[in-house]
Amino acid sequence: MKDLTLSTLLAVFEEMFGVFLFWGLVAAALAVTAAFIVIVLREHRLEGHRFLRAELMAPVGALAAILFVQWITSSGFSDIGGPVDVIVLIAIGATGAVGLTIVTYVALALIAPRREA
Repeated sequence: MKDLTLSTLLAVFEEMFGVFLFWGLVAAALAVTAAFIVIVLREHRLEGHRFLRAELMAPVGALAAILFVQWITSSGFSDIGGPVDVIVLIAIGATGAVGLTIVTYVALALIAPRREA
């Protein structure tokens, strides 16, 4: 693999996760992102107390993302071979943390919308 292109990355992720799971995850990410944008535009700001509650779920999201990728790739923590693997593991954890924070913020906004003064 000499060149890293978008089509190469798509092929690798489709092979790793399977076509339906990969594109399902992409669709879910797009839906949650759109919902987050709509909520922020509707309320004209981020609600501090709601965002704080959502941030409390970040460690759970990081751990879940790391364990999910370990399970999907049929590998374990003993398979981590070098600094690049650690960097990728940290990036996966950070992505999971941010993702679950946004999902939780959207869920909290849909469950308990902001009351107008």
